[in-house]
Amino acid sequence: MGSRWRRLTCGRQALLVLADLRGGDTYARLATRFRVGVAAVYRHVREAVDLLAALAPHAGAGDAERACGRRRT
Repeated sequence: MGSRWRRLTCGRQALLVLADLRGGDTYARLATRFRVGVAAVYRHVREAVDLLAALAPHAGAGDAERACGRRRT
């Protein structure tokens, strides 16, 4: 998840993902708050969900998709 091309540090990425999982904000609003693009918000959240899904082998990919299926743009 780390790259020299990323605008957000690991900690800020984690805050962004937690803010999304908490709910209530659109990707556009999160992008504005964290000063990144909407695509970056989507990418960070997607990577975090994929990582969590990989760490929970008992949950299938469909379970993770349903749990996070409340995509807001």
